[in-house]
Amino acid sequence: MSTDKPTAARVYLSRVRTALADLPANEIEELLEDVRPQLAEMEAEAGAAARVEDLVARLGTPESYAAELRASGGYPPAPAAPEAATEVLPTAKPGRLGARLALWGLLFCAAGTALVAFYTAVRFDSDALVGMLVLAPVFAVSVAFLLLRGVDAIRELPEAVRARAMLKSMREDRSADRAFAYLNSLKPAWWVVCGFALLAFGLLLMIRDLHAVLLLPVLLVGAGLVMWAGPRIKADGRMLWIAVPVSAFVVGSAFGGLGAAVNLVRDRTYSSNSAPVYASSRYEDVHGNEALRYGSHELSNVYVFDANGKPLENVYLYDDRGRPLTITRYGCEKDSGTSQMTGQDNQFPRPKVVEGVQDDRGNVNGYNGYRGYCREDHGVPFAAVIPKAPATSATPVPPTKAAQPTK
Repeated sequence: MSTDKPTAARVYLSRVRTALADLPANEIEELLEDVRPQLAEMEAEAGAAARVEDLVARLGTPESYAAELRASGGYPPAPAAPEAATEVLPTAKPGRLGARLALWGLLFCAAGTALVAFYTAVRFDSDALVGMLVLAPVFAVSVAFLLLRGVDAIRELPEAVRARAMLKSMREDRSADRAFAYLNSLKPAWWVVCGFALLAFGLLLMIRDLHAVLLLPVLLVGAGLVMWAGPRIKADGRMLWIAVPVSAFVVGSAFGGLGAAVNLVRDRTYSSNSAPVYASSRYEDVHGNEALRYGSHELSNVYVFDANGKPLENVYLYDDRGRPLTITRYGCEKDSGTSQMTGQDNQFPRPKVVEGVQDDRGNVNGYNGYRGYCREDHGVPFAAVIPKAPATSATPVPPTKAAQPTK
């Protein structure tokens, strides 16, 4: 007894074939050549309970999918009955607005994500990631439409159809087709690169700010999602809403890191040429800036007193050649509670930066301290005893004028 029951993939493929019935049979088979394995893969993922509705949710209706195949193959649209047109047109207009919001929301979020990542990498400051909150509502609206309506309405947008036609025309060029083939071969590696790039980005931010460790779980989830969603884009267009923003973030952070490296080289070159420091260039601090040393000790501050032992403020130091004694200046970073470099100059004395930890009650360096604590102490932390000049001997008495002999 035969149990050859039509599967969801067969039913879907049959409806696609019916929608293409006006084309020659050999051309229909050519269009469906890549569709069969895709449907079989999606049906295998869904398991024995796979339904046609599941395929429709991921690919759109068979009729719209057939229309997409026509557009990609350069065939004219299928002839439509007049009554069908009167039923579709009233419902297409409101859906097109939502589809445009979803599509352009995705593109807007991708561009914004790239800019935020670029700025964060250039400044090497995790606080710049707050800009992602501006993109969150737009992305939420785009994803909401995607979950409610699927990708079918988005694929039918005129701009989406034109983009596919443009890609098709580019593929017809041999040189462009070779370039596309090469890029397609790199796709599996790209998703792995994105995952590791996100983790590396978080670790580098931790070097600058220990509080960036809170970002690691988010970046770890993002890395897992992009490595899972990337290979499934061809079978499920919804995965673009994961892969595209993450890819934009990775590209933006890569260019930002390159810009930060260029700025670092430029600043060090400018510092060595225009404002040389007192010590030899062999001595550098943790920021790569030249350091001022006294013997084997690296100086972070200099205190100056007058002859009466009174400390002087806002003193600028120069060497015997008129060069400023420029060293790194530090200050407190308010949000993280740690010290940070605030620039370089030759003005002394500087506030003393005191770091530690504190608890919720404000106790500093206590047993339960966990939050960073930093303060800047102004003034001089010690008293200086200025040696007095040695007392001079009594003023010598000038010799008296010798008496003139009398004549």
